[in-house]
Amino acid sequence: MNAMVLVLVSTAVLICGYIFYGGWLARQWGVQPNRETPAHELEDGVDYVPAPPYVVLGHHFSSIAGAGPINGPIQAAIFGWVPVVLWVLIGGIFFGATHDFGALFASIRHKGATLATVVQQNIDDTAKKMFCIFAYLTLVLVVAAFASIVASTFMVMPQASDATNGQNSTVALISVLFIAVAVVWGLATRGRRIPVWINVFIAITVIVVVIVIGINFPNVINFDRTTWMMLLGMYILIAAVAPVWILLQPRDYLSSYLLYGMLLMAFIGVIGAGVTGHATELGIPAFTGFVANTQAFDAVTGQTLYDGSGNAIMNPAAQGGFLFPALFITIACGAISGFHSLVASGTTSKQLDKESEAQPIGYGGMLIECLLAILALCAVGFVWSTYAAGGYSSPTQVFADGLSGMLACIPGLEGSRDLAYALLVLAVSAFCLTSLDTATRLARYMFQELWVPADKEAGDLKGWRKVLNNKYVATVITVVAGVGLGMSGYTVIWPLFGAANQLLAALALLAVCAWLGNAGRNNKMFYIPMAFMLAVTLTSLVLTIFQKAMAIVGGADIFAPLVQLVIAAILLVLAVVLAAKGCKVIFGSGKKRALGGQS
Repeated sequence: MNAMVLVLVSTAVLICGYIFYGGWLARQWGVQPNRETPAHELEDGVDYVPAPPYVVLGHHFSSIAGAGPINGPIQAAIFGWVPVVLWVLIGGIFFGATHDFGALFASIRHKGATLATVVQQNIDDTAKKMFCIFAYLTLVLVVAAFASIVASTFMVMPQASDATNGQNSTVALISVLFIAVAVVWGLATRGRRIPVWINVFIAITVIVVVIVIGINFPNVINFDRTTWMMLLGMYILIAAVAPVWILLQPRDYLSSYLLYGMLLMAFIGVIGAGVTGHATELGIPAFTGFVANTQAFDAVTGQTLYDGSGNAIMNPAAQGGFLFPALFITIACGAISGFHSLVASGTTSKQLDKESEAQPIGYGGMLIECLLAILALCAVGFVWSTYAAGGYSSPTQVFADGLSGMLACIPGLEGSRDLAYALLVLAVSAFCLTSLDTATRLARYMFQELWVPADKEAGDLKGWRKVLNNKYVATVITVVAGVGLGMSGYTVIWPLFGAANQLLAALALLAVCAWLGNAGRNNKMFYIPMAFMLAVTLTSLVLTIFQKAMAIVGGADIFAPLVQLVIAAILLVLAVVLAAKGCKVIFGSGKKRALGGQS
């Protein structure tokens, strides 16, 4: 398959999906452009703050993107390009974008509440508590992982080369400057109506200046990993409770241009390399089989590669397993991700100026991620021989090396490879940071909602419930748990994150489906995605339980397998119970009138 043709055809398919299927969903659900949104109805200057659509898209896209749409397709490329492309396009249009749009719209019609409230009002209070606990624990794991990733990207190491430490210090300085500039931007633009073109021009100028400063002043910030973890903890502690207009909105808006720039660089690289004839064909096989392993191999002969001791060399940038469910768990953000529903219903819905903006931000934002996933796949194709041989330690390296190599094929850009590589790595790192503080705020919401009974409002709480519902208490508990786990051993349970994230997507689809049915709207477009994601998750969890049980029986070190087995079993039970409760509401005896969202 021609890489350039693949990108152009995929872009056309995604645009058609947005126009036709996305537009049909908006009509079926009864989106009303003139209906007052929660951002206006409940504006409080802290969480509920209406913003222009391009600012909200910047926040939403920066928060949901992270490294997911890059890592997933690159890790899953081991199955071949055909299954990856089919799942990204079909899954993105009919599963992921529908999921994100539905979660955002359901939250808008429930006064900007999280999906936990949607579950409570449309299924029952027990289901809500289960959803809160599950979502909260998942978000704490996200905080732990992203804090660790960001700290590792920023830290200096005595044993590392000067070049590596210099690059880490540069990324750290640029990220810190982004935070400082965002606060100034929020204060300067608060309450002012600035023409869009002026806003965009200033934003891009600021980004360029910040990057230039960072590149020209390396080694200004030199902290070790522990120090960075502590500093990040302090940062997210403040960011999770600060008014969104002073940090979250402007920082994510400014950061979004980094991602747009990364997309543009990637797009130009693939098209340019295709036109010049340097990357006309994807090196990836169309399909490698229903089972893939992570052993490195020669891309020409297909033979497994061994080290000097006779051990098979492993490919750390790949993720193997059975095609079903591994492909659908691994790609995640490139097609559908449960984390998106928490962002859409947690922060984005509280900033939406008009209800009609839910489609471009919720549905359209996901399709942009799909395009990024396709571009990431093309990056693997350009460096397939090195990738197959296990020559990369992470998918981010594959992405940056592949696309920077494509850019260097374009006449006049031959010397741009090192700079392009650094900018691509910087963009990926920046979005881990944006996802980090958004996840902390979302976890705070979930923790607070957990203590509110079905028959009470948060303001009516007393005693210990009132204390635990306090946003500062909830944030401190979340930060201590997340950063503490990130410093001590989140890697033990991280292998289960993919299944937990996709289970969250299945539960979000279930919640929105139940609400639409109760509200008298067409919800049948959720049946297949909901059933499929439940099947994917349950299959993955059953396989994990079996594999960990075998590891416990035959292994000496049973701690990690035992922990993973217990958590997988809990997730399995949770999925079955919530699915049963949701289906009871959707298909019959449990159906009730929705408390929120009538047209």
